[in-house]
Amino acid sequence: MSPNVRKFIGALAFLVVAAALPFVTDNIYYIRIATLIGIYWILVAGLNLVIGYCGQISIGHVGLLALGAYCFAILAGKAGVDPWVATAASALLGGLCGLALGLPSLRLPGFYFAMTTLAFGMIVAELSVAWEWLTGGGVGLMVPFYPGEFASPWGFYWLVVGIAAIVSWLVWNLGRHAWGRAMISVRDSEVAAAAVGVPIYKIKLYVFTFSGVLAGLAGALFASYQSYITPETFVFELSMFFFVCIVVGGRGSILGPFIGVIVLAALPEIVAPLAKLGTFFYGVLLLIVVLLLPEGIGNLIHILRDRFNPIERRSSGIVPDLERLAAALRQGGMK
Repeated sequence: MSPNVRKFIGALAFLVVAAALPFVTDNIYYIRIATLIGIYWILVAGLNLVIGYCGQISIGHVGLLALGAYCFAILAGKAGVDPWVATAASALLGGLCGLALGLPSLRLPGFYFAMTTLAFGMIVAELSVAWEWLTGGGVGLMVPFYPGEFASPWGFYWLVVGIAAIVSWLVWNLGRHAWGRAMISVRDSEVAAAAVGVPIYKIKLYVFTFSGVLAGLAGALFASYQSYITPETFVFELSMFFFVCIVVGGRGSILGPFIGVIVLAALPEIVAPLAKLGTFFYGVLLLIVVLLLPEGIGNLIHILRDRFNPIERRSSGIVPDLERLAAALRQGGMK
């Protein structure tokens, strides 16, 4: 069985399990946790292209998430715009802000780019408090649910799963084709990438803009999930959570960061009796991964898969064409 077939079967099996979850349990709490994981993954999938594939450190994506959430809350809640139109507007706003942020900052070295994204997140947080006439300030805003069947926890879960599946398919195709190779070349060596004609700045800008679109989309879903948002909803720790998901899961893959989102989102529920030590357990997990699994949990799964189900690799020897070689030598001798 080829690796592509295995990946397709694995993805299909996961979709079946995800779609069947509401039929397996009627516990709304579990459904809401799974929904939150799906929303987080929509943002992390785009952020993983920036960090894991292009090698650009962004720690301010919570600002793009907040912009998408407030855009949805203002349009669908205060202005009465159709929620689907508000969702599209949130994704568009996230992309435009990603483009506006990336145009000047992506020319900076990695550390300064990271500080720029951090500053952007802080600016968005301050504006959400200062623009009380628009965002409600510290009081916040009520957020409407999606219409029809999607207003229920189960319907909203299926909506998130469907969008997350489409996003996963998009980033998977970006990662495995020419765009993915171009992004990895930029991450590994910009000098070598430029030498073979890779447009480094354009690659970074396109990918960062696309991640902004996904962050805005996730923000709209996140706002409806919360039903009420305030500036305290979008704390800096949430931005670090997205970054750590990629570090724990493993950069440069799709499966790894997704596992990171599941593990880190479920960890607070697992250690709920020890809620005061939540940050401690996050730190211990990150330390274990950095020391024992520097390439992330996703790489461990690949190692185990190859060990228990190795792929047969057949080497084909090179057989010289002696007749053509002799003919070429004779022609050279005649001249």
